[in-house]
Amino acid sequence: MAKINLLPWREEQRKEQTRQFLTILGLSAFLTAAIVFLIHMNISGQIDHQQARNQILKDEIANLDIALAEIKGLEETKQQLLARMEVIQSLQQKRPQVVHLFDEIVRTVPEGIYLREIKQNGHLLTIKGVAESNGRVSAYMRNIDGSEWMTTPKLKVIETKKGTLRSSNFELTTSLTTPGGEKEEES
Repeated sequence: MAKINLLPWREEQRKEQTRQFLTILGLSAFLTAAIVFLIHMNISGQIDHQQARNQILKDEIANLDIALAEIKGLEETKQQLLARMEVIQSLQQKRPQVVHLFDEIVRTVPEGIYLREIKQNGHLLTIKGVAESNGRVSAYMRNIDGSEWMTTPKLKVIETKKGTLRSSNFELTTSLTTPGGEKEEES
């Protein structure tokens, strides 16, 4: 029988399998590294893209904050202008009231009463004067009560002076109204 040495063949087969294993191992490591690199690059690209989007949003938010500040400033300016317009409008409405008030004062003063001082504080009118008698002051208060522009007269002081002519110094307060019946608001 012939003797066949199978050792070199098996040894070559083992070397070939080891080489194939190392080749496959190297290719697997290379492919794994390539896949990890590609995944890393993909995730890095997504992160960069998201950061760019975040920066765009931050820039837009900053622009909107500036716009909001401008809008608030405009709203404050608008409120100031509206307040000024209201003041001007109320002054325009009150302008003829002074004329009516003086006309009403002249109409309500009866004979025998002389006014020395008239002061206005908001909707309150203080009148100081001299009357020939206390009855004349009463008539004056009735005239004020019947007036469209003045109401609720209140007598504060009445002093009678005796001398050659008997006269009374008086002080009274009254509220100003408009013909609509509402009191004037204090300025």
